[in-house]
Amino acid sequence: MTAKTKIMKDFEFVDSGRTFFCSVEVPRQAGMQPWWWFRLDTSESTRYAPFEAAPTDTQQSVQARTIEYYAALLATAARPAYQRPVWQKPKPAVAPADIIPA
Repeated sequence: MTAKTKIMKDFEFVDSGRTFFCSVEVPRQAGMQPWWWFRLDTSESTRYAPFEAAPTDTQQSVQARTIEYYAALLATAARPAYQRPVWQKPKPAVAPADIIPA
């Protein structure tokens, strides 16, 4: 995006009882693209940067992508943690029973 590109203003919306606050921020490093950020009304300190801002973004498209991103985040958090089996030293191979030593 160039400096002349119009960037959407901050907005908020409610979905499933949660209020999302969305804004576009331009990184301080030169040449980096602006990103959409959002936070929820339930968390003042946690913010998420789900995707880059585009000149074609509309409030509806950003809202849909934000909801999709947050739903995937919740689904990942809801998955049970994978429990690795306890490591054991490999057991030695056993000779097949049908082979009789000569």
